[in-house]
Amino acid sequence: MRPSAHGPTSSPPHPSRASKITASNTMPIGSQLLDTHVRTVSSSWTARDCLIYALGVGAGMADPAQELEFTTENTEGKPLRVLPTFVLKAACDSGIDAALEHLHDVDHASMVHGEQSLTQHRELPASGAVETECRFVEVWDKGSGAAVKTRAWVRDARTGALYATCDQTLFFRGHGGWGGPRGPGRPQTATMTGEADVRFTIATRPDQALLYRLSGGLSPVHSDPAYARRAGFAGPILHGVCVLGSVGREFLRRYADGDPARFKFISARFAAPAFPGDDLDVTAWKDGRALAYEVRNQHGQPLLTEGRFEAD
Repeated sequence: MRPSAHGPTSSPPHPSRASKITASNTMPIGSQLLDTHVRTVSSSWTARDCLIYALGVGAGMADPAQELEFTTENTEGKPLRVLPTFVLKAACDSGIDAALEHLHDVDHASMVHGEQSLTQHRELPASGAVETECRFVEVWDKGSGAAVKTRAWVRDARTGALYATCDQTLFFRGHGGWGGPRGPGRPQTATMTGEADVRFTIATRPDQALLYRLSGGLSPVHSDPAYARRAGFAGPILHGVCVLGSVGREFLRRYADGDPARFKFISARFAAPAFPGDDLDVTAWKDGRALAYEVRNQHGQPLLTEGRFEAD
């Protein structure tokens, strides 16, 4: 069965039937990318990785006695569990890093991680191994650049059970104008008007980017002040998926009793980078059983927009 470009929970071919990627079959950005296999990436994790990730997205920072099921593995009555957004590491390894290797004649510095979504199908174990299969599912010519969506399916390496489906939308500045479809416009956000149902603030640490990069995302733009300035920033920026993970963790705590098994979905558009030490001001509106949300910094600048969170 081939993956559908229309349903985020559709299943791809089993990884064992996926072709290998080589330098000879890289290609430029264009419609020919559609439904092309990117790569199947194998990865594994231990309890230590889960603990480091939880600390990286702020678990236990406000109160070390809280969220011990994510920050410790030896607390009485609280077996270690895994924050659902931990799976984004595997998805980004395949859907971003491997996708960039697939493309040629593309300036990787022109890439911006534009949007991210995560659909959880089953809770992650505290240690395990996965194979992440990824395909290009949308390619749009935006004129000034190109937007490319990859879809990653994260499966248990032994049983093939599907843990999560993740969509990554990447924008490449200066790589448009090849005559492809422009794609859909921005979605309507009627639910994100009027009086908000939810408001709260998440503090971030001045060293949070240094802590989060231990879980991946080793670009010097998150750690090297000189490199960040050359990239046009005042200083190192916080990983977008760290901001998303921090928000997802807080939503999980507030609206799903901190139970990872109840987590269903989170998504957002990355509107601007946060800096370590920023406050994340979250505003949300109820939309049926889901929450539509946005995140701004302490200066009112939008960081995450068009966000959505769903849990049982």
